[in-house]
Parts: sequence; C-alpha cells; structure tokens
Amino acid sequence: MYPSGTDYGRESATGLLPIRFVWPHGGRSVYLSGSFTGWLQWPMTPVEGCPTVFQTVCSLPPGYHQYTFIVDGEWKHDENQPVVNSNYGTVNTLLLANEAGYLPTLLSAQVPPEASMDVDNDTFQRVVKVSDGTALEAFPRIIETELQSSRLRISGFLSSHIAYELLPESGKAIALDVELPVKQAFHILHEQGIPTAPLWDFSRGQFVGVLSAHDFILIMRELGSHGSNLTEEELETHTISAWKEAKSYAERQMIDNGTVASRQLIHAGPDENLKDVALKLLQYRVATVPIINSSTEDGLFPQLLHVASLSGILRSMCRYFKHSLASLPILQLPICVIPLGTWVPKIGEHNRQPLAMLRPSASLGAALNLLVQAQVSAIPIVDDNDSLLDIYSRSDITALAKDKIYTHIKLEEMTIHQALQLGEEPSSSYGLGNQRCHMCLRSDPLYKVMERLSKPGVRRLVIVEAGSKRVEGIVSLSDVFRFLVG
Repeated sequence: MYPSGTDYGRESATGLLPIRFVWPHGGRSVYLSGSFTGWLQWPMTPVEGCPTVFQTVCSLPPGYHQYTFIVDGEWKHDENQPVVNSNYGTVNTLLLANEAGYLPTLLSAQVPPEASMDVDNDTFQRVVKVSDGTALEAFPRIIETELQSSRLRISGFLSSHIAYELLPESGKAIALDVELPVKQAFHILHEQGIPTAPLWDFSRGQFVGVLSAHDFILIMRELGSHGSNLTEEELETHTISAWKEAKSYAERQMIDNGTVASRQLIHAGPDENLKDVALKLLQYRVATVPIINSSTEDGLFPQLLHVASLSGILRSMCRYFKHSLASLPILQLPICVIPLGTWVPKIGEHNRQPLAMLRPSASLGAALNLLVQAQVSAIPIVDDNDSLLDIYSRSDITALAKDKIYTHIKLEEMTIHQALQLGEEPSSSYGLGNQRCHMCLRSDPLYKVMERLSKPGVRRLVIVEAGSKRVEGIVSLSDVFRFLVG
C-alpha cells in the first residue's frame, strides 16, 4: 500500500528533488495544486491495482512548499501530513532542506529520475519569512515587459487576420424584418437561442439596426409602468420599427444610460481585421457585430455573412496560440493578480464597485432594473451565504415571449426563481451541476479562463471559492479583451 502525502526520492543533478505526491482517499478526478505549480491544477493518476489511490511526481527545489488536493472539484488536505492556514484555506506543508543528506526516513520508496515532472522555477510562488517566523505567500507579480510582449503578440495576430476567417464552414445568420411584431421577433430569438439579430428594412434595402434582449427588457418595464401607453394587445401587432421610433424608447434610453444611445447600425466588413472588430464590440458595448458584404453587383442587396462576437474571436485566438503558451507568459498568471473582472470588495475596501448579486426570492422587476442600471449582462443568484445557485442574464428575458407568458405576469410579484423555471430546461431545485453556471477559481490561469470563455454560449465565468462556491467575482469576455487589447 502506498503511503499518503509525499514520497522522497534521490536528488537529481539539477538540484531538484523528485517528490511523489499521493492521495489515498479515492475520488473520480484528483488534481494536485501547490505553491510550486503556481497553484495550477496538475492531474494525478490512479495507481495500478489500487483505483482509490492517486499519485503524481514533481521535481522540487529545496525550500518551503505548500500544496493541496482537488478531489472532484473540492479542495482537500491530507490530515496525516503537516498543515497550515493560508489564503487558500487549510493546506499541507513540505520542507525540503538544502542538504542532500536531509531526507525524511519514514518514506523510502525511490522515484526514477525520468519519472519526475520539472516545474519552471519562475512560476513558483515565493515564500518569505517575517520577523515572527510566519511564512507569507506572495503571488507572482505582473512583469511589465512580459505584459507588453504578450499584448504585442496578440495584437499582431488580431491585426493580421480578418473577419471573413470567422465564418464557419456551415451555419446560418438570422436577420429580422423591421415590420415584424416585436412579440413574434422575441419569440424567434428565444427559439433560436440567440441574444441579438440584425434588422432588415425592405423599403430601404439595407440593414438598419439590431434587436436585442435589452430591447425586450425595456418593453417589459414599459408594460409594467403605470404611465405606459402600450397595451398588451398592441404589443401583438406593434412592429419593431414602431417600437424603435417610439418616443418612450428614446426616453428610456436617456433615463437608463444618461445619454441617448447611437441608433446607427454598428457593423463590420469581411475584410476588416479582427482587432478592429473587437474594438468595435468593446467601444459600443454590444454583444455582436453583423459582418456585412456591402459591395453589391448587379443591383444585389448587401449580404449578411455572419454575426461576429468576442467569443468567436477568442476561439480563433486560443486555437492559434494553443501550442505556444510559453511565448505568452502573461496568460499563465492566475487571474487574481491581474486587473481583470469585477470582484466582491474585501473588508475595508471602499474603492471597488460592488458586484451585483441577488437572492432567488428577489423580484423579476428588481433583476431587470439591476441589469439596466448597473449596465451588466448577468447577475449571480446566491443563497444567504453568497454561494452560487444560478445566474440570470439578459438573454433569459426572451423566455417570457414563449406562449405569451409576459401577458399575465407582474414583474414585482414573480421571483427570479420562478422566472428561471420558464426557460427551455426548467429545474425545480438548484444544484452545482447546473450547466447554466460557468465557474472558475481565483487561482485559475488566464489561458484556462480564456479557453472556457471561448466555448459557444459562454459569455462570463463566475469566480467562486473552492468548496463553498461562495461568489468572489465575475469575469466576462469583454474584461479579457479590454485587458489584452483595449
């Protein structure tokens, strides 16, 4: 039977000591995370013949190290090994002396040098001693030259590739006629699972704008206001063009954003480079940009080729740099040391914008008001301990267009929990397996966060505390691009 905790081998010629880490308490998936890995997660493999025992080997320099195990997504420590309380909770500790002769004798299994996994010393978390002898852990810092080097490489890639390359081999791009009733238009958005759609005006022979979930939020608030001139019956025949031209729409935009939003269609051509497309998405705070071929021949109308998003651009970026991450050192830093995303303020911090969160018992009206006033695209739904239960996003509002649900609800009486049950995949209870919630840890490296955000349908990750799932922050696609490009 393998011993738990760590196993010491012979010192290698490089001065690194191959150490076998063992987790003997079972689990479906087990990872090792430590100060010597930059708190990245390294996989552990089951021991042949002992499926409940997991192991991995790392080559460590002499010194003081901290580590923990991630078992089925939860951080755990080995109670049979020395422990200490740190920023990561209770973790195990390991002290390797400089002398080669110092190797604990209670564990004697030898580890072949070729089995060791070398870890670049530059990625180690450094430990310093203070006057009282306490070990303080310092996160790696951003090195300005590495940041600028990474940004230059990413900017070079985006500038040398064009929007046409985002077009899939097969797919569809949906546009809506401005003469469609708004109720029917939002039902289409819901059924197609898309947050926005370009608007086509046949009388003018051109694309004139975009319809988004934000418009439906404004309509719902208009219906719920006492001074509304728009009845539920009129909504059945009220066209998109009529809604866009309505005085109340402009007034709502003025109230919610402080200034009247630009009503000009934001679009891009197929030959525009990806950097310019990304900057448009960031500058105008829109989720998508239609890629339109405006060069017409023989009197043909402009062609809608694709609807570009930051997700698609990030996906192409991740594919390009997948096998050259070493050339982008900034991507290997944990997100907690990068000025990225919105975080829950710590005690004593008054200069941070608070993270918008709601309880499941809050009203739908409160959620819609917060989405508009805080100018965010989603709100984490948490329990009394601020642990993540679900998330309510702008696109969820289109579910109310299904079966005329919006005609018989009152925003202040329906709870967020009830509203979430109106979606295509209703659930009677919350659970961590809810695929609507895409999460990450504060210790996750930037490249890992980028890979998750590049997946279709993922626009943000909720940063949670390991184990408790307490919400610590949120990072979005636009956050990543503003850091890397903006």
